[in-house]
Amino acid sequence: MEFKNPVLRGMYPDPSMCQGPDGKYYMVCSSFQYFPGVPLFESEDLINWKQIGHCLTRKSQLLLEDNNTGAGIYAPTIRYNKGRFYMVVTNVSNIGNFYVYTDDIYGEWSEPVIVEQNGIDPSLFFDDDGKVYFISNGNDSQGRGYIQMSQIDISNGKKLSENRPLWYGTGGRYIEAPHMYKFNGYYYLLDAEGGTEYGHMVNTARSKNIYGPYEPCPLNPILTNRNLGGYQLQGAGHGDIVQANDGSWWFCHLAFRQTDKYMPYHHLGRETCMESVVWKDDWFYFGTELPKEGECGPQVSNGFNQKQGYGYALLNTDCPEEHKFKPQNFNYEKTFANTSIQKDWCFLCNPQKENYKLSEDSFELMAGDKSIDTAKGSPTFIGIRQNEFTESLSLECELLSYEEGSQAGLTIYMDPAHHYDLFLQAENGKIYAIFKVTIGPAKSIIKKIERGDCKKALFKVFANPYSYEFFVDDTQMGSADSRYLSSEVAGGFTGVFEGLFAQNKARARFTNFTKIHREENK
Repeated sequence: MEFKNPVLRGMYPDPSMCQGPDGKYYMVCSSFQYFPGVPLFESEDLINWKQIGHCLTRKSQLLLEDNNTGAGIYAPTIRYNKGRFYMVVTNVSNIGNFYVYTDDIYGEWSEPVIVEQNGIDPSLFFDDDGKVYFISNGNDSQGRGYIQMSQIDISNGKKLSENRPLWYGTGGRYIEAPHMYKFNGYYYLLDAEGGTEYGHMVNTARSKNIYGPYEPCPLNPILTNRNLGGYQLQGAGHGDIVQANDGSWWFCHLAFRQTDKYMPYHHLGRETCMESVVWKDDWFYFGTELPKEGECGPQVSNGFNQKQGYGYALLNTDCPEEHKFKPQNFNYEKTFANTSIQKDWCFLCNPQKENYKLSEDSFELMAGDKSIDTAKGSPTFIGIRQNEFTESLSLECELLSYEEGSQAGLTIYMDPAHHYDLFLQAENGKIYAIFKVTIGPAKSIIKKIERGDCKKALFKVFANPYSYEFFVDDTQMGSADSRYLSSEVAGGFTGVFEGLFAQNKARARFTNFTKIHREENK
């Protein structure tokens, strides 16, 4: 049987997973400047995942004051040990590396426990002898990147040893995403190199001694799409391994979908994919089969490149026969009523809660002192990830109170310098509907319609892989290319959110929100 990648669609990068005591699997992803932080997912089959909450839900856990785009929370790792879940992560904006923990995966997580170790992408390793190790990336005195490790006291995060370099990787730039495992008497290191773009790759090394020396896998990189031209899925790397209940092995990792096979732009963000794992000579590889000795050929359907010796990440992926999973369903019709304020919707940085009145029927927003053009801080904004290229979106917006220049509406948002906005504006005693695009320093009003004293409008957006079309009621306001919201144009490594906003002393109510995707539309 085949399953489809990505299994988590939209901006869910840097995945890490573990198995809990109930036999279910749990996954976390990066969240950057969005609040709450570190989305948390649950699965029974490793293919179908549902969000059950976030790990960081309080300002005391997640300080994002005056954050820039792409700052905040980087690359979490989740682990389970002796009745407790741990989530370790980096807040690059202030406290650095820390972990939180919980004994109830559906409950609240602890306050941060800080670990005084530099680097990012931290991971925990619980050894058989009870010792606990903290792993991150780092740099030596000459600026060369490596994987480093120290022993810590898991009860308080205090270091019990100095940082020790373990492995310099295979020579790719930006060594990151370190994880350590112990299988079959070997300690294994997993890393990602090449940068989280088109050169991304996964490598591994092993040793009988936890401190090394580490022997690199002869077939590194064991996963990469870096030379797979004319293929929509790119940027494969940064992942984690788990063994399933049925004995099969699995690897989750990030990748992104280009706009098209030959259009190197991606705006949905980096997403989460799954690959099956196979073993040979105490090395693990990705794909459901291994190449036969002496074979030389093109990529095969299971994703293992027989000529070059590494795995590809595929949109349609073979599943091992012994592993059973429920049929995937990527269709959705999301509304205020069937989405969760605790799970689906996010704020920019730490929100001013008094500016939001949220219910299953409507979202009411009151402007603060920031705007969505502001590079730092928290505007009155609440957004939901764009999960698919092809979507339709509609909602009603009503200005409840306003002053000259007040604005409220809908934004297709990548960052403060790259977003498309459809909004109502108060001006000279009248209400106008405006479609405006912001692409870097260029800000342009595409269309502006006078509405007299009509303070309510129906906004509609139709998205396809290449563009967005915008409507107010039945009037077409214009269109804009998706590529100008891509990471290749905007920079950074987040993804598009569909946001509601109020600014310049506006108070607005949003109702009848509907967001629809159907597979047959693709």
